[in-house]
Amino acid sequence: MSEQDPSTSEPEFGPPTKDPWKGFRGVVAGSLILEAIVVLLALPVVATVGGGLTWWSGTYLVGLAVLMILGAGLQGRPWAMKYNLLLQVGLLLGFFVHVSIGSVGVVFAILWGYLLYFRRNVRQRMERGLLPGQRG
Repeated sequence: MSEQDPSTSEPEFGPPTKDPWKGFRGVVAGSLILEAIVVLLALPVVATVGGGLTWWSGTYLVGLAVLMILGAGLQGRPWAMKYNLLLQVGLLLGFFVHVSIGSVGVVFAILWGYLLYFRRNVRQRMERGLLPGQRG
């Protein structure tokens, strides 16, 4: 056995056998689809409670849902998470449409906070070689 110089040694682990980001992109895309469904299901709530559904609030909610559905297909892009978080800001601004939309925004903001934590955790574990399939 030959000893290696610690300053030039390669890590003792390789890349994961399965791409962890593929699964993560699927979870994020599914979350966006679920979020779009919830936003569309909130349309009748906005229509019957409070000031009712106006052309502006209806356009805002349907447009936001369409952007979420389109965003589900963009998860392979490097800027996808920024896009997703921008959609969450748009949903939180739904407080100006109706308090129920803003409340949905708060619930999904908690979900996206967890997804960001999860993404950071996977990245750190991958860098340290702790993911299944990386151990040699």
